[in-house]
Amino acid sequence: MAFILTFLGKGGIGCTTTAIASAKKYASLGKKVLLVIQDSTPSVSLLMGSEITSTITEISSNFDAIQLQSSQLLENSWEELKKLEAQYLRSPILNNIFAQELALLPGMDDALTLNYLREQDQTGKYDVIVYDGKTSLNTLRMFGIPETLSWYVRRVKNLLENSDIVKALSPFVQPVTSAVLNVSWNADNFAQQPTNEANQMLEQGKNAVNNPSRVASFLITNSTPDSIETARYWWGSAQQIGLTVGGVLLNQREITPEIEQAFNLLTINSIPNIESSNIDELSSALPDFQKQALKAPSPLSIDTNKREIKIFLPGFDKKQVKLSQSGPEITISAGDQRRNIFLPTPLKGQSVKGAKFQDAYLIVSL
Repeated sequence: MAFILTFLGKGGIGCTTTAIASAKKYASLGKKVLLVIQDSTPSVSLLMGSEITSTITEISSNFDAIQLQSSQLLENSWEELKKLEAQYLRSPILNNIFAQELALLPGMDDALTLNYLREQDQTGKYDVIVYDGKTSLNTLRMFGIPETLSWYVRRVKNLLENSDIVKALSPFVQPVTSAVLNVSWNADNFAQQPTNEANQMLEQGKNAVNNPSRVASFLITNSTPDSIETARYWWGSAQQIGLTVGGVLLNQREITPEIEQAFNLLTINSIPNIESSNIDELSSALPDFQKQALKAPSPLSIDTNKREIKIFLPGFDKKQVKLSQSGPEITISAGDQRRNIFLPTPLKGQSVKGAKFQDAYLIVSL
């Protein structure tokens, strides 16, 4: 399994240049590296000094790179999509839809990219995959897909299983679905048949994103107030999807008290100015990302003895955080992200009795 690394920060702060430098660093250490760039403009090839295309290109020994294009990804997945459709429908309709049309659907770019990273990870070919997204928001939405989709799948499944309409119509729906579909759906299995495989894949995705030895992000900032506050916002947003923020790359030489306070609990690494002309110098100055990620604060901790849940939410204040509960599931909304926490067995059946926001932690009492 590969270690997947990405960077978060204000637009133009140097995430792409740092991603290239990081890939070079790992390759120089003998690691087999794949650099995945979401930006499809020619600027990446200019930065790399090599032509990068929508197919994997060997840059140097141990170092491959690719520029992802959504339409190409969908076309490459087209045959697999048709197989999935044929599993459920006797009259496939995908032949009448063009890949470019599906690529326009909201969120399709992120879903295709996440699936591509999953496929490359499963090949076992690479030790490290460095991912550079279009924006930090796109990157977080992509890594948050397993969490978001699993929430919707659970909600839809519960609605179907508990729906009086589905139960009442079951005697009529069953013969129709048997005639049209390759599987028999009724009130008991209507909500389960199409979701079992998807649930398993989503759980694997969440487990990977939540594991700092598998996936980690690092913040990039300089000393300007807007860069610092933007980085802190992405820090808190990453915690919401369980993505580890392993540390800070400071695009200046001096670590000031203000910066130390802003990123308390994180290791701050002072690096050379991020410029395309000094990628080799930047590469040699970068830290051991995997080692630092393992030392980072955990986004979530649950103490069953104290009946307490602590959610780490730096970059937010209590007015920006919302808490709700649905049965054994607690939902935390902050910024553009929502996190769903299942209560462990010792705490199931317990209701939220109180919550407070203290030192960047939301502390929930049960």
